[in-house]
Amino acid sequence: MTNAIEIHNLRYRAGKAFEIRDLELHVPHGAIYGFLGPNGSGKTTTMRLMLGLLRPLAGRITVLGDEIPRDVAHILGRVGFVPEQPHLDPILTVRETLAFHAAFYSTWDWSWAERLLRQFDLQDRQPFGRLSKGQKGKLMMLLALAQRPELLVLDEPTDGLDPVVRREVLSALLDYVSQRQATVFISSHLVHELERFCDWVGVMDDGRLITEVPMERFKNGIKRLRVSGAPRTPADGPFVVLAREPTNGSGETWLVRDWEPRMASYFDGPGVSLHEVIDLDLEDGFVELLRTFRGPRA
Repeated sequence: MTNAIEIHNLRYRAGKAFEIRDLELHVPHGAIYGFLGPNGSGKTTTMRLMLGLLRPLAGRITVLGDEIPRDVAHILGRVGFVPEQPHLDPILTVRETLAFHAAFYSTWDWSWAERLLRQFDLQDRQPFGRLSKGQKGKLMMLLALAQRPELLVLDEPTDGLDPVVRREVLSALLDYVSQRQATVFISSHLVHELERFCDWVGVMDDGRLITEVPMERFKNGIKRLRVSGAPRTPADGPFVVLAREPTNGSGETWLVRDWEPRMASYFDGPGVSLHEVIDLDLEDGFVELLRTFRGPRA
């Protein structure tokens, strides 16, 4: 099994305003896959579809080698899910919440749960409804990890948490991944956070997946180029021109994708010069990719 998650030709409609169209998505087994996109782009809807919580109009979804929705019960027993909004009974205490959750998973590891309980400094008798947002976030991650899942699906798991709590939660997640080689599918609007530990990235907007590439290729492949003497209509190049803007005089700034250093030779023509190659971090690349996708000016 090379991919933990595979989605092919997926279609889903929510009312008249939003639609996922012909979605293709592939999450390699053992990868930490960062799922990026603005609010309303379809990230949460895609996660719910891949877990069988919503029914698609068309397409095929495979998770851990089994099909959704046909094998959904078997799949969910192997998946740890942290939704964007906590969904636990506010009356149950932390200890009661653990016991209730453990009853549904044959793989539940009580020794691991107890260790995380101490690590996260959670109090047994505290009702869930009285926990702070940070404590709720830690408990949700504890529940997902203690069932020893093969796949973790995390929807904004650190949203609204302070930096200290966020680091605790992510540290526990990465420790588990290193021990069990689990696959992680995580969405977040904290782009710099994903940049530090994800090895794949997918970018979604308006119900469509714009790109899906290894993280290093995404970070290293999107550049701004300062050029002069470039033709009005560039010949077929080895990179993709996302946008081009005039600067002072005859110069231009190009935004390109799939750049590699050897491609500088493309500008070795009469009167054409490449003056500068400017690196972009993940957030800059993400913003520029969305901007050109919504209104290409190349």
